[in-house]
Amino acid sequence: MSSLVGEDHPVAAAISARRSVRRFASMPVDGATVEHLVELACAAPAPHHSRPWRFVHIRTQAARDRLADAMTGAWRADLEREGTPVLEMDGLLRKSQVQLGEAPVVLLACLSLGDQKRWPDAARRRAERDMFVQSLGAALQNLLLAAGEAGLAGYLKGAPLFCAAAVRSALELPSDWEPTFLVLLGYPQEDLGSTLRDPINLEEFLVGR
Repeated sequence: MSSLVGEDHPVAAAISARRSVRRFASMPVDGATVEHLVELACAAPAPHHSRPWRFVHIRTQAARDRLADAMTGAWRADLEREGTPVLEMDGLLRKSQVQLGEAPVVLLACLSLGDQKRWPDAARRRAERDMFVQSLGAALQNLLLAAGEAGLAGYLKGAPLFCAAAVRSALELPSDWEPTFLVLLGYPQEDLGSTLRDPINLEEFLVGR
């Protein structure tokens, strides 16, 4: 793969350079850039000529606070049921709140299944849903790669998957929008450099038949 990374192979280079970055510089990201990233996300492949992706740009502090409160409340309830010690629980919740508060850009990615086929059997309904979920994953990858090209970095946070109803209520979303991932973005606090990934042993991931 290394032979395909370089100026002559910008897509391969962008994929190889992508990293999950959680520390951001104190620099705002303009709304036009965010809109451009979402446009590119929506160029992802999708089943049945559908567009199953929905994004919510959490722009106001009030919306961030509602989102943080909803996720914190749901996670606290889960941790209490599990018997997590109070100090450990408080540390986990505080870390999550800090992450949400420090990211210059917070996007909530949602899945819409309005265009899925209503198969009569459960097996095909599951397969249909899987197709739409995979499409959202492709949209998120588009967004992250486009963010890198724009000089941004970030990461995905799957917390909304575990408290979708609370998130939907806090942000007053349509009933057919399923909250999935938060996309937290910003300009990286440090130069990412050219750190290489560990080599991929293709024998673990690729077989021939």
